[in-house]
Amino acid sequence: MTAPVRVLLADDQPAVRAGLALILTGAPDVEVVAEAADGVEAVRLCRSLRPDVAVLDVRMPRLDGISATREIVTAGLADVLVLTTFDLDEYVFGALRAGAAGFLLKDTDAEGLVAAVRTVARGEGFIAPAVTRRLITAFAATAPGADAATRNAVDALTPRERDVLACLGLGLSNQQIADRLAMAESTTKTHVSRILHKLGLRSRVQAAILAQELALPTPPAP
Repeated sequence: MTAPVRVLLADDQPAVRAGLALILTGAPDVEVVAEAADGVEAVRLCRSLRPDVAVLDVRMPRLDGISATREIVTAGLADVLVLTTFDLDEYVFGALRAGAAGFLLKDTDAEGLVAAVRTVARGEGFIAPAVTRRLITAFAATAPGADAATRNAVDALTPRERDVLACLGLGLSNQQIADRLAMAESTTKTHVSRILHKLGLRSRVQAAILAQELALPTPPAP
């Protein structure tokens, strides 16, 4: 039997945390291992418990969700899924720059929340479907352009890695990339890991944004 996805929840509103916990614990393959009321507590609990996914609210006392995300991701304590009431704002951009694996709107239904947690736990990025392309495009427009070193690193990727990077820019999942490029999903995961390492990126979402910035040509659909 596959081990359940271990989740930490962080939100300064007890009722919100309770609701999220109720939804997630209702999934047979998800376990809520801890709850935090602010970013400082979230980071501390991640250090001690090492959950698979930390679900963080953006606005929290003592340490906001962006700063907490940066600490958690930099230390490799968990993958982070950011919850926000706003679909496009500086908080979301900050979270993505800090290395969040994705973000979800607070009005997402129960099924969507569980699916997002599972997706992030698999090592894939997740952005609320309704705003995926709009978010990546807007982020790319506000972010500083890729520097020469980054462009050189992209040029040094293998042709197959550049194809995978371009597919990430379309917001495709590992399975969708595998289908498009006619290769195994496990091979796709390996390519994504190598791309992130070679480019010094923290998440596949950052890779997707870079692909948008560089306007990489996308391989044709089968």
